Amino acid sequence: MKSKELNVKYVEWQTPEELHETSLDWVSELKFIKDEQHFLDELIKNYTMQLISEKTFEESKEIVNELSQKRKVIEPLLKKIINHHNKLTVLVDDVDQPKEEKQYKEDHRLLLKEISKYFNTYKEVKRKVFEFIKTIIKQGKQKRLLN
Repeated sequence: MKSKELNVKYVEWQTPEELHETSLDWVSELKFIKDEQHFLDELIKNYTMQLISEKTFEESKEIVNELSQKRKVIEPLLKKIINHHNKLTVLVDDVDQPKEEKQYKEDHRLLLKEISKYFNTYKEVKRKVFEFIKTIIKQGKQKRLLN
């Protein structure tokens, strides 16, 4: 499932309040993803034996690696957003700084692209984890029915 290319031209017309809200939403979403990753880790631990079986080892290894990569990116991304958010004062300090204001909005636009890409790829990895675990659960139920 490919996501559409994000149109970020509208950032130029956003108010400082809207930019502030967007940054807060990103931080909130990333914190939620961190919690969600703990849940996914526990889910994977609960099905470790099935995940390391010969039939599923390679696929499960790939999915667990993808999830691990997403986990490594989240802290630096959170710090980047918080730093960006702290620089919002450039837009609200009543000092006319056209270059700095333009740079802030450009940084916001680039960050919007980066965040959107992260969210989309994370959702894809999460979907893979759930699909894989669902398959393992179904196989376990089939084995119990046959015995």
